[in-house]
Amino acid sequence: MENLENITKPSKEEQKAAMESYTALAEVLEKLNNENPEIEIEETNEKIRISLKALKLLAKILKVTSQGKPISIVPIATEMTTQAAADLIGCSRPHLVKLLEEGKIEYTKIGKHRRVKFEDVVSYKKRMKKEQEDLIIKIMTTDEESGLYDT
Repeated sequence: MENLENITKPSKEEQKAAMESYTALAEVLEKLNNENPEIEIEETNEKIRISLKALKLLAKILKVTSQGKPISIVPIATEMTTQAAADLIGCSRPHLVKLLEEGKIEYTKIGKHRRVKFEDVVSYKKRMKKEQEDLIIKIMTTDEESGLYDT
């Protein structure tokens, strides 16, 4: 897995090329019915079979790149170090270890080292975001009911 520090923002030229490519690919994807279409690389005249899911993922990558956002692709089952997981969540490594020990995120131990699956970290992050949203709604509802918040 590439380190997050090595991921850079796309240049203006890369953004422009990505937007042009995305627009063309999005139009073609709407017309495709085959689950494994064949694409041709114009420069080499080579034809390649590629899954429709992979082409749709490529379209998403191009769209995000065209917006000037850096992107990283991580296989779902990838195991991460506690530091990488903490960076992804946005907390300190000791806090992440505490979450692991409390059973809030699953992990495995290899010798003295803990490893967490990317999908488990993302799942935890989504749960926390949902809990935060629910709490904000609850606070707003309480404020509205008590007359502290005008609707």
